[in-house]
Amino acid sequence: MDFKQSIQQTIEQHAGRFKDISLYIGANPELGNEEFLAAARLKEELTLHGFEVQAPVLGIETAFIATYKAAMPGPIIAFLAEYDALKGLGHACGHHLICMMSTGAAVGLKSVIDEIGGEVRVYGTPAEETRGAKVPMAAAGLFDDCDIALMTHPYDHYEKSGKSLAIDAVQFEFFGQSAHAAASPHEGINALDAVIQTFNGINAFRQQVKSTVRIHGIINQGGQAANIIPDYASAQFYVRAATRHELNPLTRRVIQIAEGAALQAGCRLETSNYETSYDEMVTNRVLSDTFTANLVQAGIALEDITEGEDHGSMDIGNVSLHCPAIHPYIQVIDEKHALHTPEFRDLAMQDRAMEGMLLAARTLAWTACDVITNPELLAQIKEEFARLKNGALKA
Repeated sequence: MDFKQSIQQTIEQHAGRFKDISLYIGANPELGNEEFLAAARLKEELTLHGFEVQAPVLGIETAFIATYKAAMPGPIIAFLAEYDALKGLGHACGHHLICMMSTGAAVGLKSVIDEIGGEVRVYGTPAEETRGAKVPMAAAGLFDDCDIALMTHPYDHYEKSGKSLAIDAVQFEFFGQSAHAAASPHEGINALDAVIQTFNGINAFRQQVKSTVRIHGIINQGGQAANIIPDYASAQFYVRAATRHELNPLTRRVIQIAEGAALQAGCRLETSNYETSYDEMVTNRVLSDTFTANLVQAGIALEDITEGEDHGSMDIGNVSLHCPAIHPYIQVIDEKHALHTPEFRDLAMQDRAMEGMLLAARTLAWTACDVITNPELLAQIKEEFARLKNGALKA
């Protein structure tokens, strides 16, 4: 039996439904942890195809795990679905495509799983853009028994799975004393001064960090009027580094800079995390090469697939430290437009994007099929992951 042909035929058979669901989610964007419409459509579709759906997960209302287990034992395959939108932009990151790439792949793989053995799971993971559900899921051990975890991301070209940066999202709130800036400035404690000094200190600190480090922020509250000394001001920063091991001392240093600024201005400081911290993405190279080979088999020229790059920070990083994982990029538009732009959002709703979505679903399912039917390949994937666990994670 040609398992890959069966997978392709199944995905093509249901392509109309998959497109309709993607377009529905794209036309009804929902922010992180508010993806009720999207989660409902995905759960409904997976239930229709015989998956058993668990929801909510870890108390997250829009999270779910859909499972189909063959009678014959075999590897556990995790497909990761994202479906949150961007504030003010809608689905400009293409998550309406991502969720159907993974759902379509799961349905395709399920069509042969009874013959080859194993278990198919779709993890519905809300709020990737802000408070990624993959982080608490990974911390709770929900990926620990998975043999591989797979997802693809829409883009303007094909790109192999690469790295991402670990990230902390830190908020500084400074509390001072208001006063009339002209009549009685000596009675005031200027909270905005503390914010400005924090920025100055961080700007100076950037000279002593690696080129892979990123520290960037905004003043989200700086006062109410120019003639009133601000008694409250706040700033939000992202602190990023190549690994969690490198990031932790950097974040501590940034916090110390803010503490020094508060002391200098005479303010009280409160520090918090305004979004979830993510760990770095570690691509499993053996698994990535398998996906690339399947992409070529699907008709994409190898020279059109670029090497993986760093694309900021993603919560799949936490998953990749618990089981072998990949996060390649699939071309869904034919013009050069960056993610998180209105241009990408609009083009990602066109027929060309739907074609890319179905190609990704097929390639994901083919990759999983290879892993299930080739024990030697799975052993190589696990050996690489074991080296990661024994080496990089203990650094």
